[in-house]
Amino acid sequence: MAQRILRRSEVEDRTGLSRSTIYAWIRHGKFPRPVKLGERIVAWRESDIDRWLESRVSEGD
Repeated sequence: MAQRILRRSEVEDRTGLSRSTIYAWIRHGKFPRPVKLGERIVAWRESDIDRWLESRVSEGD
């Protein structure tokens, strides 16, 4: 099964986080790292974002 890739705008929409927060949390190990698609293009695996969202929901329980 093909892995779906999400660009930053999709990640922002799904998580409700701003660009600056995403990159700050990446630096602190609190958010999944993107995969590099090109010299200036990054994206996230949908499964990584889904797992991160699930972990945030379970932390609130």
